Amino acid sequence: MSETEPTVVILTALPSEYDAVRTHIPDAEERVHDEGTYVEWGRLPDTPWHVAIAELGPGALNAAVLTERIVNWLHPDVLLFVGVAGSLKKKDVKLGDVVVGTKVYGIHGGKVTATNGFEVRPEAWHSSHRLEQAARFALRGKVHLKPIAVGDVVLADAKSDIAEHLRQHYGDAAAIEMEGSGVVHAAHLSSGLDALVIRGISDYADAGKARADAKGSQPRAADAAAAAAMAILRKHRPTRASKAGTPTPAASDDSQEGSLHPSTYGGDHLDFRGSTFNAPFTAKSVNHRRDNTQ
Repeated sequence: MSETEPTVVILTALPSEYDAVRTHIPDAEERVHDEGTYVEWGRLPDTPWHVAIAELGPGALNAAVLTERIVNWLHPDVLLFVGVAGSLKKKDVKLGDVVVGTKVYGIHGGKVTATNGFEVRPEAWHSSHRLEQAARFALRGKVHLKPIAVGDVVLADAKSDIAEHLRQHYGDAAAIEMEGSGVVHAAHLSSGLDALVIRGISDYADAGKARADAKGSQPRAADAAAAAAMAILRKHRPTRASKAGTPTPAASDDSQEGSLHPSTYGGDHLDFRGSTFNAPFTAKSVNHRRDNTQ
């Protein structure tokens, strides 16, 4: 695979989430980062996208660190976090539904004072407009485009203090999960990388969570989220040539001595990759007009 292939990184936390995504990438091959982080790398059939899949484990802090590592390694065009969540809107957001996050809340920020008790200091990250639009048009009427709350907690009690905290301060959130804030924060720090959190509903964040899990709700919700992610990628098109290379790029005939490569991003200079040039030459700049009418 060349260095100009458009790339999407799809991150998951749980094995069932990973397996749900992996079924859509039939010929993925294992790659490993120098620090030991694994991905599988393959192509989404009938699209321009090459996809790297990783399973990070639970928790926003873990997700943030590993997301930054993978992004700096693969330089993707698109970053998706795909998995399961608990519904915070039991009447409207049902088991098996999919929530595409329009924004992601970090729910634990605040200040405790003697006079006012806990004063909320919310954090929020808005999703990529491009990806949100692709979701709206690819999945119209099939998913919920709503905010998602993220906390370092498994919520299994709708009468708990955390549940009341969510109702009071994050009333528009449709789902709760544990990793999305770490992923989108890492994307925000990576020059505005397009990122989106996609969650299938596996429980109602209440006392029935264990029963729902025992009935196989998590794999079904993960399958629904993965299918939604693929529909979004099939609608969304790369906006530029990617800077990504394969995790372990293979040598090609183009690396032979004396070969010339036009610049990936402009064509106004020559890149002598791995070559030796011993004679004078004259380079002529070419004005590449870009048509920005869309």
